[in-house]
Order: sequence, then C-alpha cells, then structure tokens
Amino acid sequence: MTNLTNLGVAAIRSGVASGDFTAVEVADAFNANVAAAKALNAFIVETPEKAIEAAKAVDADRSAGKPLGKMAGVPIGMKDLFCTEGVQTTAASHILEGFVPQYESTVSG
Repeated sequence: MTNLTNLGVAAIRSGVASGDFTAVEVADAFNANVAAAKALNAFIVETPEKAIEAAKAVDADRSAGKPLGKMAGVPIGMKDLFCTEGVQTTAASHILEGFVPQYESTVSG
C-alpha cells in the first residue's frame, strides 16, 4: 500500500470513500509521522486521540452508507491561532497558557 501520508487531499478522500483504506488507517499514519517528528517542535498541542475519534466517526458513517463530508477522513494540522473547543489554544503566547475554549472557531468548525 502507498504511504498514506504521501497522498493528497483528493486521494485520501476518494480512498476512504471507496474503502481502499479506512480513515483510522490514515489518522494512524499521520499520528505516527507527527510523533516521529516531535523534535521539530512543529505543534504546540498534539491531539492524536481527537484524530482517531473523528476517523472512527467517518468510518462508521461510511459503513452505515451515510454521505461523507468533503474533508471526511482527511487529517489536518490546525494553527494554534484558531480556537478549538476543548483543546488548549494559546496563539503561541504564554499569556494564554491553559486557555481551553468552550467554542469552535468559524475557521475550524
């Protein structure tokens, strides 16, 4: 199988939709890459469990024959500038350390 992290958005979407691979397999591959590159310090907050949770929901919808969203199964890296409900969001500022928004930004919602 192709390294799933080398695929583009369209290839991931169509692969998940057709059942060539699952959204969980995609999330696992991207989570592994993030973990392997931790020394790069590219992410302020990592949420691999949220990626798996979202991927399981996509796979369940596909199995149930429900229509999939346009980005279904495609992992994203969200900039720390945008509020993500339930996830510490600091805009890379120590002043906001510990701030966990109770709402989702328009950009990420």
